[in-house]
Amino acid sequence: KMASDDLNAAARRIEQVAREVLAPLLELHFVAELRGRGAMLALELIDSRTGQHLSDLARAVAARCAQLGVVVLTAGTHGNVIRLLPPLVIGEELLREGLGVLVEVLMEQELS
Repeated sequence: KMASDDLNAAARRIEQVAREVLAPLLELHFVAELRGRGAMLALELIDSRTGQHLSDLARAVAARCAQLGVVVLTAGTHGNVIRLLPPLVIGEELLREGLGVLVEVLMEQELS
């Protein structure tokens, strides 16, 4: 099944789309890093001015995304990482829609 559906290519496609959509978030003062490979990606939230790990923000972002119908996980030693692992069979339109919700929620945090 993995070979017949070319899930390796699907993971690479997800990463390409996600990096494209999420790259502007690296300009926010609290998004320290976008890391990962394939469909398993993560955004680390650290206040660039203080170095504080923003675990409360990560939880708030995850909760708001859930309210809007998008599931993201919090992770990391300090709980300040937003982790993404969309299904490898997700269509590009749905992937972009879900990532758009995450971007919107994080941009709202920048403005508040």
